[in-house]
Parts: sequence; C-alpha cells; structure tokens
Amino acid sequence: MVAVAPDGSSEVAASGPPGLGWSIDWLPDGRLLVTGEDLMRREPDGSMVRHADLSGLAPFWNELVVDGRGNIYVNSIRFGFRAGAPPESGIIALVTPDGTAREVAGDLEFPNGMVVTPDNKTLIVSESFAGRLTAFDIAADGSLFNRRTWADGLAPDGICMDADGAIWAGAADVAIATGRADSPQGAVVRVHEGGKVTDRIEHDQVIFATMLGGPDRTTLFLLAAEFRGVEHMDQSVAARTGQVLTATAPTPGAGRP
Repeated sequence: MVAVAPDGSSEVAASGPPGLGWSIDWLPDGRLLVTGEDLMRREPDGSMVRHADLSGLAPFWNELVVDGRGNIYVNSIRFGFRAGAPPESGIIALVTPDGTAREVAGDLEFPNGMVVTPDNKTLIVSESFAGRLTAFDIAADGSLFNRRTWADGLAPDGICMDADGAIWAGAADVAIATGRADSPQGAVVRVHEGGKVTDRIEHDQVIFATMLGGPDRTTLFLLAAEFRGVEHMDQSVAARTGQVLTATAPTPGAGRP
C-alpha cells in the first residue's frame, strides 16, 4: 500500500495481500484494515493478522467501510470474475466491535464502494453491474433495512460523499460496470439522491475510485487507469498505467470513509 501526499510525494505505508489492490479503512483506534481472502488488520508493530473469521460467508472480500460506532461493513461479489465465472449475488457482512460477523444484505449485483452518512444512519453501496447506488437504513444493532435505489444510470465503483450529501461516482458512459470499454474516456459525476448530476470531470482513462481528502477535505482524489475489459484484466494490471489525479471539489468530504 502506498500513501500519496497532495504534493505528489509517496511512500510505502504497509504491505498488503498479494494480487490487485483492494480496500482499506481504519478502526477507531487507528489500526488499518485491508480486504482480500480475509479481513486483515495491521498491528502497531507492522504485523498483519486476521481481524475476523468471515470464511463461512464468502471466499473473498472486496470493499469495506467502518462507521462511527466501530462497526465494519465489508462486501463480497462471491464469484471469480477474472476467471470468467458467471455472476452470483453479492453480499454485505457486518463485523461488530466484538468480532462477531454476520450477513446483513444480499442479492447485490457486484457490490463495490460503500459510504456511511455522517449521522451513521444510512449506508450506500455501489452495485456496479446494475449501474446504481443502493441505500440502506442502519439499525441500532448494525443491521441494514429499507433497501432502496439512491441513484441509477451510473457506473459506480469506489465512491465518496460530501457535506451536501452528494456522491462522487463513475459516470454511465464509462462501461466498467459490465466489463466493456467501448470508449477510452473516463468520467466521474457528483450526483445527489434521486439522480441529479451537478458536476462532471472527464479523463482519458477509466476512473475507478474517488475520495475527498486534503487538509480541508476539498481535494478530490481520483484513481485512474487504462482498462479494456475484464477479459484483459491481467494485461491492464501488468501495464501499470495507474494514476492518482486531483481536482478541487465544490464541497468538502463528509461521512465515512
């Protein structure tokens, strides 16, 4: 894992699991969590240990978010898309602060990035294959209920939320959601609940993830790379075309992560 500063400088921050880069977030005490075949935790001495036993729920874990109460939400697509396996319904699992894990949502079409609103009352997840953002209310025990479409007509992967409640997500004309790449151009949009788009940023590579950061959280970080479809994933990774881009956002970041 590499940490990149706003001035472009970078350094290796920690060692993660082998293969593609996956998702990270932090526990309330500052320890780093990393997804992969297991949900791993980085200890103060730099060692990586398994944080919770999720083996009975899914074989691999994709994105995660830690809410303000220390609950961890982690999702799995539950199929080997790089090997050409047919899609299966994805899930979201909850890991509570005591280490207990259980499934809290299912029937998701390739779950990806997630955010939790500042009041810890709503979780929003990217359903990449469906081209939509899906919202759930969060119960007192961390369970998810009242599932609904938050916005559709998108191509969401990694997402972030701002203080106006808008989300930065991939645009629908970027066909990463279905593994197609009919156009080399990437784009992200700032979209409000219901689907109203107020801002758009374009790039000549696909933008896979967004995050608001910097001293006042108004720097929009964009993770971009050349992508020509899932069937060419290994070549895309080997080409090492990844870039971290920045733009100034109209509203600072809010919520988690």
